[in-house]
Amino acid sequence: MSGILAGKRILVTGVLTEASIAFHAAKLAQDEGAEVILTGFGRVSLVERIAKRLPKPAPVIELDVQNQEHLDGLADKVREHLGEGVDLDGVVHSIAFGPQGAFNFLEGSWEDVSTAVHVSAYSLKALTMACLPVMPRGGSIVGLTFDAQFAWPKYDWMGVAKAALESTSRYLARDLGAKNVRCNLVSAGPIKSMAAKSIPGFEELATVWDNRAPIGWDLSDPEPAGRGVVALLSDWFPRTTGEIVHVDGGVHMMGA
Repeated sequence: MSGILAGKRILVTGVLTEASIAFHAAKLAQDEGAEVILTGFGRVSLVERIAKRLPKPAPVIELDVQNQEHLDGLADKVREHLGEGVDLDGVVHSIAFGPQGAFNFLEGSWEDVSTAVHVSAYSLKALTMACLPVMPRGGSIVGLTFDAQFAWPKYDWMGVAKAALESTSRYLARDLGAKNVRCNLVSAGPIKSMAAKSIPGFEELATVWDNRAPIGWDLSDPEPAGRGVVALLSDWFPRTTGEIVHVDGGVHMMGA
């Protein structure tokens, strides 16, 4: 099969609904020739149902990034699906969560904040290290962020967690370059997804894009961000690492 991911094997986390960027990344990866494995947390049966809507069947591995046993066993489970001696070529990190308290900056407790940072930032390092045993030749790690340069309305401690994610990606890029592992992020504009519904005041945040995206932005279309993920998974960015590629309609570069 032809395509920019022909012959590659990709692990995709965070597929929960068809409206998610992760789903579109998985779909586009298959369209471009990749074999895809998904992970699911909690509602694995839901992920399995969503997986059936991909162009080709994709197995689902249960993975809670806060569960060390899950992380320790991930490489073996990936091998079960790929076969012995077959390597993983790429990983998509699309994992973020903040308790409701994390969306109140001045009142947020450390318990809430630490959960947000653990699940949304530290998990990039944890997931990457869990996958290294099945990436002996190197590969591409691609995560999803929401531009942490600014203090956004209502985003609060999740914005801090995303800043930690962006820094984590840079340090991973530094330390894993010698293993031929690239680590990059796609900074996507807001999408009306399952995750967005949990953000208080999401509509207020989204109106920024209605007014400030010079090339336009469709809140209901995750495909542009999915395309960015697939591009970074491919061999077309062989010496790009520690980078943040903005797929946000241009909002990131607009002045006041």
